[in-house]
Amino acid sequence: MPPRSNPTARQRRLGAELRKLREAAGLSTEQAAAVLATDRTVITSTEAGRTGVSQERVRRLACNYECVDEELTDALVRMAADRTRGWWEDYRGVLPPTFPDIAELEWFATALRIATITHIPGQLQTEAFARALFDASIPPLPADERDARIAHRVRRIQMITRPDAPAYTAVVHEAALRMEVGGRKVLREQLQLILAMADRDNVTVQAIPFSAGAIPGSGQSILYAAGEVPDLDTVVLDRTTAGEFLHLDGQLRKYRLHLDRMQDIALSPVQTRDLIRSIVHQL
Repeated sequence: MPPRSNPTARQRRLGAELRKLREAAGLSTEQAAAVLATDRTVITSTEAGRTGVSQERVRRLACNYECVDEELTDALVRMAADRTRGWWEDYRGVLPPTFPDIAELEWFATALRIATITHIPGQLQTEAFARALFDASIPPLPADERDARIAHRVRRIQMITRPDAPAYTAVVHEAALRMEVGGRKVLREQLQLILAMADRDNVTVQAIPFSAGAIPGSGQSILYAAGEVPDLDTVVLDRTTAGEFLHLDGQLRKYRLHLDRMQDIALSPVQTRDLIRSIVHQL
């Protein structure tokens, strides 16, 4: 299969999962290559996500790696079959890799949980709100990159509004709901969009009030994307522009607990809508 000049995040994740299975089986790349009667460079290239792999090869590798989890194997086979290159690919090579990678991760997730403290979640931002955020960058972004970041940010709402949209839960601190990014008019329109999205059947929005005090994970934004099977879940921490993608079982458990605790602390969806409406009336 020919190499890809710009491998998708999904293909890189498939390669990483195949590497994990190989290493768990105690096989070297040479031994894995022998299974396919090929060269070890094919295995290393596949595991790095640089080269595609057929569905049949994924099944052969999983079998020889003694993977007994049939649901995981089937999910990996579906990943190998999927050649979707969605709207986010328009930004690959234009914006830092994290931008299209996160959009791709969101698109294929079976459910999403988001927690933010100082900003409105990216999937819910209006164009004016996103513009105000990116205009505040230091040093200032070049105009073409700023405009590309804004366009990419705004298009992420498709993940919530498309016909087969996954369940989406956003936990947002009251600080983010009150911060007048772009001014009162921009914030008012932003909050009205959140209220509209909260009326969708697949969307849950909960606010953490100032009165809640200390909360876990308050120093970062957390995105938890559920995969087709739990082994394919991913956590993204928004600490830097590069982001941090986590897949290890212990890491996933930690951030599931973080999000569970945040939701326990947060207001109910009904109370959250009341809070947002009260803020809108104050603007």
